[in-house]
Amino acid sequence: MFLFKFFAVYAGLTLIYQIYLNQFNIAAFEVDDFTRFVSRQTKWFTQVFGYETLAESHPLQPSIMLTLNGRYVARVVEGCNALSVIILFVSFVVAFKGNFKNTILFIIGGSVLIHFLNVARIGLLAMALVKYPQYEHFLHGVVFPAVIYGIVFSLWVIWVNKFSVHGTKKD
Repeated sequence: MFLFKFFAVYAGLTLIYQIYLNQFNIAAFEVDDFTRFVSRQTKWFTQVFGYETLAESHPLQPSIMLTLNGRYVARVVEGCNALSVIILFVSFVVAFKGNFKNTILFIIGGSVLIHFLNVARIGLLAMALVKYPQYEHFLHGVVFPAVIYGIVFSLWVIWVNKFSVHGTKKD
């Protein structure tokens, strides 16, 4: 039953997300609104650390260019907005049944946490690339994905052990 619920929720949310994305014309380099929102928050995050940051539409691809202190260091694409990660997180929580109130609260709280940590992840990556551009592939491909997926995994462990029916069973 777990796998059925997981894949059903995952497929349903992915379909809804794809319908949302289909509203934007990739051929005209349109970027979806949520990715723009994440880019604006990343801009603010880096500015808090004293960086002069621009977040502008890329003229040749559907992405947002992040420029820190006059240097183009990163592009924010749809895959950077963490909505796919949140869909995965929500699917797992729903599949590992808990009471309705805890499920809703954990999904909302976990999704907000993932979102804000993702903004910090993008901002920290951009700031790191200003100082250490030679480590781009390691930082982008290993360190920062490990951080975001590690957080999601930790949230799943907390959910299963503390809030799901499985974790709250009395022996």
